[in-house]
Amino acid sequence: MGPGFAIVLVFVGCCSNVVSLELLVRQFPGCGNIVTFAQFVFIALEGFIFETNFGRKKPAIPLRNYVIMVTMFFTVSVINNYALNFNIAMPLHMIFRSGSLIANMILGIIILKKRYSASKYLSVALISAGIFICTIMSARQMNVGNEGSEEQGFYALMHWLIGIGMLTFALLMSARMGIFQETLYKQYGKHSKEALFYNHCLPLPGFLLLSTDIYNHCVYFSHSTPTVVPVVGLTMPIMWLYLLINVITQYVCIRGVFILTTECTSLTVTLVVTLRKFLSLIFSIMYFQNPFTTWHWVGTAVVFLGTLLYTEVWSSMRAALRGPDVKEKKAE
Repeated sequence: MGPGFAIVLVFVGCCSNVVSLELLVRQFPGCGNIVTFAQFVFIALEGFIFETNFGRKKPAIPLRNYVIMVTMFFTVSVINNYALNFNIAMPLHMIFRSGSLIANMILGIIILKKRYSASKYLSVALISAGIFICTIMSARQMNVGNEGSEEQGFYALMHWLIGIGMLTFALLMSARMGIFQETLYKQYGKHSKEALFYNHCLPLPGFLLLSTDIYNHCVYFSHSTPTVVPVVGLTMPIMWLYLLINVITQYVCIRGVFILTTECTSLTVTLVVTLRKFLSLIFSIMYFQNPFTTWHWVGTAVVFLGTLLYTEVWSSMRAALRGPDVKEKKAE
């Protein structure tokens, strides 16, 4: 399977996943926990069969390191999905999570003592400005949408700010996890598929803390409108169908990213994932008619411009275009 196939997996899987998640959240805004649980169970089961050979294969990285990584991964996944309970619109959710480069740079400077070029600092400033614009515009929409009583408007805004705080915490925790993974891979070598399995298998007992909420949503889903599954012809509640689609497309997306990391450079992976986020955002706005002002578009454009600047896409493209000329000059 080459990089072209992997890119198709990423775009089809991840974009379909965003659509199915939005369909779920629109019906039940608090369904984040059952979605996370279903994704973890599916990926853990697949990894148990195909990666660990039913538990017979020993991990290359010690389990104690996976426990630390898994604690961070579980926290990030649950908080990111749970933040949707706090009136966070899907487009803002996607834009906010695009700020991972900021968190990576800040923690890289603090923990790894890294130093970056001026273009990197400029790109992070652009991403920060874009996210700030989108967040402020969304806050204003919250105030306009809750013009009933002053008390109701204040409560809705505080509720929304808690969601923003959760996304910020998850962003920083995700960056910290990335740095921890980087140090582990330097020490033990890259074992991406093994890490994918343990990151989804070890946290499963943690869902016992959320069992009541998960059970309640199982009941809600079971009472949703029945629908006929295409091709198969079976009838099932539509929310379970949406969840099944979400789980499968999440797996396809993750597998696509995994193949890309083994076939392409990190620059290519970042660019593909960034373009995928942009297309998902456009589709979410157009198809679901999510509120998106001119300022939201400005903020989004600034975020993606900053991301492309950070990944040095422009300089790579210039080098590729100059390549033939340089070779000709050397030949002369």
